[in-house]
Amino acid sequence: MSYPIPSKMWQRVSIVILFLLIPSIGIAVLRQSATVAVPANQNPASSTPKTSILPNHPDYQALQTLVKQYSCIVPVQNFGTLPVTRTEFATVLNACVNRSNELIATDPKIITPADMKILQRLQSEFAPELATLKSPIEELEAPSPITLNQPTRERIQTESNQKTQPLPTALPLSIPSGSSVQDRVANRANMPKLQTRDSIGRVAPEPQIGSRFNTENYNRIEDNPFHRVGNDPLSTFSIDVDTASYSNVRRFITQGELPPKDAVRIEELINYFTYNYPQPKGDRPFSVTTEVAAAPWNPQHKLVQVGLQGKRLESKTLPPSNLVFLIDVSGSMDDPNKLPLVQQSLKLLVNQLRPEDRVSLVVYAGNAGLVLPATAGSQKSTILAAIDRLKAGGSTAGGQGIELAYKIAKESFLKSGNNRVILATDGDFNVGVSSDGDLTRLIEQKREQGIFLTVLGFGTGNYKDGKMEQLADKGNGNYAYIDTLLEAKKVLVNDLRGTLFTIAKDVKIQVEFNPAKVQAYRLIGYENRLLQNQDFNDDKKDAGDIGAGHCVTALYEIIPTGTKSDVKLPEIDPLRYQRSGETVSDAAGNELMQVKLRYKSPQDSTSQLITQTIQDDDLRTDPSTNLKFAAAVATFGMVLRDSEYKGDANYDLVMKLATQGKGEDQEGYRGEFIRLVEQSRGLITRK
Repeated sequence: MSYPIPSKMWQRVSIVILFLLIPSIGIAVLRQSATVAVPANQNPASSTPKTSILPNHPDYQALQTLVKQYSCIVPVQNFGTLPVTRTEFATVLNACVNRSNELIATDPKIITPADMKILQRLQSEFAPELATLKSPIEELEAPSPITLNQPTRERIQTESNQKTQPLPTALPLSIPSGSSVQDRVANRANMPKLQTRDSIGRVAPEPQIGSRFNTENYNRIEDNPFHRVGNDPLSTFSIDVDTASYSNVRRFITQGELPPKDAVRIEELINYFTYNYPQPKGDRPFSVTTEVAAAPWNPQHKLVQVGLQGKRLESKTLPPSNLVFLIDVSGSMDDPNKLPLVQQSLKLLVNQLRPEDRVSLVVYAGNAGLVLPATAGSQKSTILAAIDRLKAGGSTAGGQGIELAYKIAKESFLKSGNNRVILATDGDFNVGVSSDGDLTRLIEQKREQGIFLTVLGFGTGNYKDGKMEQLADKGNGNYAYIDTLLEAKKVLVNDLRGTLFTIAKDVKIQVEFNPAKVQAYRLIGYENRLLQNQDFNDDKKDAGDIGAGHCVTALYEIIPTGTKSDVKLPEIDPLRYQRSGETVSDAAGNELMQVKLRYKSPQDSTSQLITQTIQDDDLRTDPSTNLKFAAAVATFGMVLRDSEYKGDANYDLVMKLATQGKGEDQEGYRGEFIRLVEQSRGLITRK
């Protein structure tokens, strides 16, 4: 039997069923909409971001090859099979360079030049990502916020980014200093961060730990002005083979900052590179090459290049070396890019020692001490073990250390050998003989005994560039800045002969300009190497030194007589008792200028003279690659310094000249320079 259901009851049941069905229908509709919104051939959860690097990309394959070749530990899962982000790629690159660092420390030749160039190129291309591999100090000191529940890939990558060990890079880190637009970072003292400083992945701590302040110091540089030939026809200066400014500038730019103006010494930028000058003939220790062309940044002017090429010496002809390593182990050196990098760098040099060489090791902190007495170069394991034992701590008794180092060098003195103290420090002397005057007088006294001084600068934040340069200058030695193991390899392996073996000392240049051909002139760079005109003939006056195989280049910008230049020349009142504006006699003919050089052999106290003239018709419409590249580097320096004499100089001009003057570039240094210019231009664009 059935009973009819009242209509009102049906209405109530229908409403209830409808309410029950609406959520399910709505969810189904929404799901269907979401499904329709995504094309059938795409999966948003697994789509590759536009910034990802695919396994078939050349950079991906190049890095994968390096990982396999050198057994690098890969901190990113599935690298080699799946796409990775640029940050993940940079993390793998960082790990691979750490591995390269370890290998180079044991054998400088183990990384092939081709693979080194690949690392340099990848480092340049992924510099922004490498620069983000940083973490605040409080994160490093506090327990890690990463838990085991986090994805393994993320955890490994974050831990990798917190490593703090120096790496072998061709483009170094930088710690900023200075004031103004380019110098704006000098007062970044309280930034509580450990920042990535190496562009191939070194994560190195900033020196502003705790209460430390950025106290980097650079002596002020004022660009050499134009001089009127009618009033001042002579230009006299000491040559300079230092290269510290270039590697120092490079670390600033690689880290993402323009260097302070006073850190840019243009002559050191130019002389960082070798040029294709001819070898000297006969008994002369160096050859002299000159060239004249239009000045690229001001075609109305001329550019004159004076190049010196030191004689190359074969290993079998090199005299034995008596080397004293003087190592700063004070508390200020307790950073990865300081004492640990010093130790790795000196190991490279030790590997180059011969049995007839000898090495001593002196350290200084609160006090100075002898760690290793004179030891034959054949006992490498003993020397390396002494280097490994060094630890940082205490104040800096720099003066005591230098005195002890010279004392040890004197005790092991080789009459016909190379006697040299090699100082490795950040220059932050604060105990004992600490004034610049006292230190330089001490070093001047010792150089007269035939013991020269090479200065190797390390570190950031409290670096004393001005003091380091002055010490090397007074010690008849050269000055290099080392912030990476690759730079150490360049200075202490590739350029070892030039670094350690002096072939000519007290080298001075004096140029006399012909007022009939030259209205005004300007020496580019060498601002702190200028000499009085009478110093040229004074054999007691100290000057620069040339090492075996060294190149030295000087550039003059001249304004030809009769040219209406846009450069404002100095105004001098007419002389009352002398005639002004007189030209030289006809005997000078078509001469543009006369170049004179004085030098002494390393063991002599009397100088020898070389004279050479440059003709006005020597002007080349198509300059050599030597002049083009030197002009590119000079232009770059003037742009960085924002020199009032830069004329039409800009980054485009630098790139054009550098590309045209790159040449064979077997070591890759000129190619690295071009990448550095590109990075600098990017910094300007971002500003």
